[in-house]
Amino acid sequence: MDAKAAAKAVKQGDVSSVYLLYGSEKFQMREFAEFLETQLIPKEDRDFAIVHMDLGETPIQAVVEEAETVPFMVQKKLVFVRDTSFFTAAKDNGKVEHKPEALLEYLNNPADYSVIVFMVGAEKLDERKKVVKAVKKAGVSLSFAPLGGEDLLRWVDKQVRNRGCSLREGAAEAIVRNAGTSLQTLAGEIEKLCLYAGDGGTIDTSTVDMLVARSTEQNVFALVEDIANLRLDKALGIYYELLKQREEPIKIAALITRQFRIILQVKTLSAQSYSQQQIASQLGLHPYAVKIAGEQARKFESARLEGILNHLANLDYQMKTGAVDKVLGIELFLLRLGA
Repeated sequence: MDAKAAAKAVKQGDVSSVYLLYGSEKFQMREFAEFLETQLIPKEDRDFAIVHMDLGETPIQAVVEEAETVPFMVQKKLVFVRDTSFFTAAKDNGKVEHKPEALLEYLNNPADYSVIVFMVGAEKLDERKKVVKAVKKAGVSLSFAPLGGEDLLRWVDKQVRNRGCSLREGAAEAIVRNAGTSLQTLAGEIEKLCLYAGDGGTIDTSTVDMLVARSTEQNVFALVEDIANLRLDKALGIYYELLKQREEPIKIAALITRQFRIILQVKTLSAQSYSQQQIASQLGLHPYAVKIAGEQARKFESARLEGILNHLANLDYQMKTGAVDKVLGIELFLLRLGA
């Protein structure tokens, strides 16, 4: 079951006694937790009906005890439980002594007035643990992974439409290019853009470039994209802008190297029939970054990419030893690459 199906079930009155939410996409995880809160607990009851606990500070048996305690002045309560190691293979360095059997026993006969929501900030659960198997069997387990390339763009478009605005062609890509792939950051930038456009307004790429500031990493990402598309004037423009922001040329060169290394890795793995998701997992990257790197990779031969990386390694050595002026060294590299 995915989050959409779980939300539909809740709206239809099919509420589980326990939810296990896990994954690296914390924004969507929080959204689902807030959805449960709004659907199950009236606003006026939330002070009495919502409990927050942390397994890094509280034993699991205390969570069970809380769930078994009849709610005060309300019909149902939500117990949100944060976790980093109880359901995963991560080493527990805390001093809290957990008794998993308490939860296992509770799951055999859960209280009908309590809903426990475990929120695990890890990509994977430890499927060997009895508690993981028991919770999955007795409740609902939902994974919140980073959105893939096209899914991320659809999410941006939906968020904009939900705020009463629309996007011109290329604007969604521009928002992600400038703001990055963090949903939390994207949501904030989308809200800003929609406030500027006004109700019923339209957002285009020029508006995005005017209002959404790029980080150094995103600027380098755009710089490499311009190089790949032979837009040397734009690439140099980004470079000069980074210098105005007092960015260290050696750092800029390192980020350019990292991006070209990713492009080569994506090209190599794609040639071995790896999917975008598999490549993202293998390289520890966001799926959207893999999508863009894949598009860039098609514009370079592998030998050419290897040559660029060798050139960058030599440039790094020359800059650090003072053999070449740092600013001029990167400028010449970009000019030669464009040529």
